[in-house]
Amino acid sequence: MSYADQVYLETCKRILSEGVRDDDLPVRPHWEDGTPAHTVKLFGVVNRYDLRREFPLMTLRRTYWKSALDELLWIWQKKSNRVAELGSHIWDAWADENGTIGKAYGYQLGLKHSYPEGEFDQVDRVLYDLKHNPQSRRILTSIYNFADLSEMRLYPCAYSMTFNVSGNVLNAILNQRSQDMLAANNWNVVQYAALLMMFAQVSGLIPGELVHVIADCHIYDRHIPLVEQMLSRAPFDAPTVTLDPEVTDFYAFTKDSLRVENYQYHPFTDTIPIAI
Repeated sequence: MSYADQVYLETCKRILSEGVRDDDLPVRPHWEDGTPAHTVKLFGVVNRYDLRREFPLMTLRRTYWKSALDELLWIWQKKSNRVAELGSHIWDAWADENGTIGKAYGYQLGLKHSYPEGEFDQVDRVLYDLKHNPQSRRILTSIYNFADLSEMRLYPCAYSMTFNVSGNVLNAILNQRSQDMLAANNWNVVQYAALLMMFAQVSGLIPGELVHVIADCHIYDRHIPLVEQMLSRAPFDAPTVTLDPEVTDFYAFTKDSLRVENYQYHPFTDTIPIAI
């Protein structure tokens, strides 16, 4: 059984059996037809994935990992907020009249800041410290910039990464304020596991643990039957996932730099409604 599937199954079962519902509360998210999008949730979920053992790509349903990487690189490489520069249409619902998501996600990572060593944006500062100050306990990014929240089309969900080097192993904590378990959980896990692998490779380190901390971990009301359908399935073994070893510059990675072999997954033909 894929470990990512095991974690997913256990988390969803806990949400459905122990979670708190907000059916009687006014909520901001809504469905495309205008109906409020209610959830059942758990607070403070922490999941750990050791990349030395297995890459966390679920098999209960297909995760479109190339599209996930395309979005990750749009944010972390291009540092873009322009939807047209993204290969998929997943951000279209949040685009403004100028075709951007405002001062969100990649925009924040691309802002330059002054340090004694010079000017860096957040990504380049992390890459610099991993090579020059690996013992530092200050290697992190945060895109939850309160000064710019009013100009963001969507407040960041996955908002902070903290990197820590132990010996020659690079570990990281992904902090997420909100997680849609059906639509986005494995998508985000795959993205940030790949990012950890990329940062480790270009820094001469070994990728270790990705710790995923989720404040509000939820399943939407219209997603419950689809999640229950997945809970009845027997997962396959995890695929083999590697990075192109020739890439030594983070900005040279592409969505094709990740190599996935023997990926088996269950068919999933239902359309997943997205709350906005």
